[in-house]
Amino acid sequence: MDAPTSRNLTHLPNLDTAQGRVGPVRVRMPIYVDLLPPCNHACPAGENIQEWLRLVKAKQDEEAWRELTRNNPFPAIHGRVCYHPCETACNRIELDGAVSIHSVERYLGDLAIENNWQFTAPTRRTGRRVLVIGAGPSGLSAAYQLAMLGHEVEIHDSSDAPGGMMRYGIPEYRLPRDVLDAEVARIVELGVTIVQNHTVTDLLAEQEKGHFDAVFVAIGAHLSKRVDIPTMDAGKIVDAVGFLRDVASGTKPVIGRRVAVYGGGNTAMDAARVARRLGAEESIIVYRRTQEQMPAHADEHDEAVREGVKMNWLRTITEVDAGAMQVEIMELDENGKARGTGRFESLEADTVILALGQEADSGFLQAIPGMRFDGDVVTVDTTTLMTDVPGIFAGGDAVPSERTVTVGVGHGKKAARMIDLWLQSRPHVSREKNDIATFEKLNLWYWGDNRRSTQPELAVEHRQNFDEIVGGLAPDEARTEAWRCLSCGNCIECDGCLGSCPEDAVIKLGKGLRYRYDYAKCTGCGTCYEQCPVHAIEMVAER
Repeated sequence: MDAPTSRNLTHLPNLDTAQGRVGPVRVRMPIYVDLLPPCNHACPAGENIQEWLRLVKAKQDEEAWRELTRNNPFPAIHGRVCYHPCETACNRIELDGAVSIHSVERYLGDLAIENNWQFTAPTRRTGRRVLVIGAGPSGLSAAYQLAMLGHEVEIHDSSDAPGGMMRYGIPEYRLPRDVLDAEVARIVELGVTIVQNHTVTDLLAEQEKGHFDAVFVAIGAHLSKRVDIPTMDAGKIVDAVGFLRDVASGTKPVIGRRVAVYGGGNTAMDAARVARRLGAEESIIVYRRTQEQMPAHADEHDEAVREGVKMNWLRTITEVDAGAMQVEIMELDENGKARGTGRFESLEADTVILALGQEADSGFLQAIPGMRFDGDVVTVDTTTLMTDVPGIFAGGDAVPSERTVTVGVGHGKKAARMIDLWLQSRPHVSREKNDIATFEKLNLWYWGDNRRSTQPELAVEHRQNFDEIVGGLAPDEARTEAWRCLSCGNCIECDGCLGSCPEDAVIKLGKGLRYRYDYAKCTGCGTCYEQCPVHAIEMVAER
């Protein structure tokens, strides 16, 4: 059997090329740089992931939590429900698997709840009042950031309890409600007022009555898209959002033994899995396209299949009758679009759950002069998130965007900072980002093999109720996982440059202060640059 091939991660310099190396006149020089880690760049909430992972490595967990929550107040929530695009971008995926960033984030979030860590309220108050419409992830994120900036914040929300779709759309087996409650309570402790069971119908009157200086609209997409399906009994057809909301509110809908869920998104997968937990012997997904075209994340699909949910691809429901439904078989045309074939089949179903997407309930904004819309969402300036009406901002599901918890939290943070600038009559000044530290820029001699940590999971046969499925990491496991971070683009003080310099031109400045060059000694040989594992050194033309 042939020996497995391995990639050579350390490349010796080509000594045949003299240009740019040691010579009578130095033509290039090394400088220390800070590049943008790809995980940071990919995070919709704008977390400084590399920095809080570094603090976890250093066993400074509370400092890591405080660094993380500067940008995102919900680490215990995000560690459970975020689809972690940071991990898709992680350079370590090219080696032995991406760093399990979400599991370390959850570790910090759970540790903070266990130890009752609280945010430090600002001592300065601005005297400005901001109204937030909606207590979902975007509204709560904005309220947190605004409160930390010293503003007085009041949230008006139409539901019984705060959380938005985190509470009423994400099943409890993915997000336990005590975790949600603990992280929301921390924001209330900052002085944020949340008024529940309050539906806003006239925003301008609401703003005037409460003497609010600015408004952030963060309504969720709580309205299900409907489709006309001929049926003899309309009670057999329910919408997924209402179904999940009823279950989250403590009721147990009567769904029968066989349930069909119409749609291929994450909400459809959740509805099908919840139906199984409510006693459905058969739960099937009916989707008009293929598995490759479904909008649901692959992990959600895989977990649904593991729990016994069946998938019917290339099918569309045309009629629902007593205990059955008629579906048309679809096929893909030359452009990859599904089209009907005129062939039909019958499937058994006591209840049909429609999961065809959601819309924002933005009707109450339609009467505001100057407000523009694109369907159900509000038109905003993409830089400031302000609508065409001065002082009214919008984000999350209320604007064109990917509808996830993390995107909503990122919008809330961005809106809060823009509102703060607007209240101070200060312009927004964009800052140029550093170049991204891509995989090919790294010199990986420093890092050994270290496989990704695995979180414990509840066995499939024990998933009859709403107990949490995925467990957390132990402290030593979280620490080990944090150590897998390659620290892309930023100095880790490994002393490699110090030890490799043949001219003693590198000067160590002390722990946490990194290094500097003595250019009187430096010959520009580039040895320090070529060995730097994280690409924190760049060679530039002689100045």
